[in-house]
Order: sequence, then structure tokens, then C-alpha cells
Amino acid sequence: MRKIAMAASLSVFIAFLIAATLVIHPFGYPPSQMDDYIIENAQSETGANNVVTAVVFDYRGFDTLGEATILFTAVTGVVMLFRRRKKE
Repeated sequence: MRKIAMAASLSVFIAFLIAATLVIHPFGYPPSQMDDYIIENAQSETGANNVVTAVVFDYRGFDTLGEATILFTAVTGVVMLFRRRKKE
């Protein structure tokens, strides 16, 4: 039974890989009109000279803040796990 489940899972995974390969856009072709919009309007809407900076900090600011919070929490957790406690 376990071998049948593994074979079915592998078959579904391979089917998803093949489907993703067939629908992927060619290299250099923008996947949506939003790319062109951001490139043309980023400086006037955000005031940033760099488009990547405009996207990271202005268009997706809350997402970036969430990622920074998760990273800070993870680093704090690791430091707390590995610090040595002084013997009293």
C-alpha cells in the first residue's frame, strides 16, 4: 500500500512539473502588463530612482516589514537557544 501511495504521489508531482513546463513564458517575455506599468511609473509614483527599491519598499512595504520581523524573530530565537547561561 505504501509503494502505491508513493508511486501516485510521484506521478502527480511529475504531472505538475510537466504542466508547469508547458505553461511557462519564454525568457525575456514579461508575464504581465504590470511589469511595464511598474517600470514606467515607479519613479513618478514613489519618488525612488531605482525600480527594485520602489517595489520592495513602496509597493510591497508591508510584505517587506513582515519578512524583516520573521527574520528578526528567527535570529533572536537562535541566539536564545545557543547562548550560555552563567552559573549563579
